[in-house]
Parts: sequence; C-alpha cells; structure tokens
Amino acid sequence: RTAPAAPGGAAAHARFFNASAAARAGQMNVHKETDENSPERPFDFTDENYEKIKTLLTHYPVNYKSSAVIPMLDLAQRQCDGWLPLAAMNKVGKILDMPPMRVYEVATFYTMFNREKIGPYNVQVCTTTPCMVRGGFEVRDAVKEALGNIPIGGDSPCGKFHLMEVECLGACVNAPMTQIN
Repeated sequence: RTAPAAPGGAAAHARFFNASAAARAGQMNVHKETDENSPERPFDFTDENYEKIKTLLTHYPVNYKSSAVIPMLDLAQRQCDGWLPLAAMNKVGKILDMPPMRVYEVATFYTMFNREKIGPYNVQVCTTTPCMVRGGFEVRDAVKEALGNIPIGGDSPCGKFHLMEVECLGACVNAPMTQIN
C-alpha cells in the first residue's frame, strides 16, 4: 500500500511495512516488576566478576568507560543465569557512572539481553532473508512443535527450553542457522 498524496497534490513515495518481528519487539522492552526483578532486589557482582570488570575497564579510556556497557551487561546476565534483572542494570550504571536510562536503552535495544527469566537452553532460530529462503521458518516451526507448540519468546512446559526468532547470526552461507545459548 502507498501513502496518501502529499499536500499540494504531489505524489508521496512512501511504503508501509508490517513485520511480525516488529510487533513482538516491544514485548521484551517493557519492564515487568516482580519480586525477582525490581530495583530494590539486591544485586552485586561476584569477586571474580569484579576482577573481570577491573580488567575490562583497562580497555577503555577513563573518560569513555561507558563504552564497556555491553560487555558489563553480558557479564551481569551470565551471573544471573541468562537474564538481566533491573537491579543488575542499575549496578552496571553505577560502576560506569551512567544514568540508568542509558543502560536500559542498551539492554532493551540488543536482543542478546534477556529482560525476563528464560529456560537454561535458549534456542535461537534465524529468519532473516537468507535463512528464510533456505527454510528458516520451517526449522522454527519444527523446533516450536518439538518443544510443545510454545509461542516464540516462550518457554517449554518443562521450563528448560526458550524459543527465540532472531536476526542474522552471521553465518548466512550455512543458512538456515540455529544456535543454542
């Protein structure tokens, strides 16, 4: 479908795109406060992770330490068994002297960060164009069925598997691609 004519009768050259992934994208970006995921819930890095943070920060100029936000969020998510609670994001912000909102923006932009608890086996199926034309949707549907017809973004009835539809996994030549964890 095309956009309506522009004011003055000039033809508008715009297209509207609807994609199911975009409709689902906002679901992971909404904070759902629970007992396990609130700003009051205590979170601190382990001593081992503080040593990793100390080393990590040496890779960035002191005035650009906020550049370490992605690897620090990854470290926090790994410590929290595959998900990123609000208290962990707040801790990252304090360490990096970043406003919490800046940390939230990064954590909600990248699909590698899970804002809710998920099963320990995160099954990610690529459905970007190369994977799509080589059977990505069929792979996704087969995995979905094998896990008990769970919705995309959901966990299996046993709670061990989480299914995600993801963008490019960087191995298009081997399409269709799937990765676990």
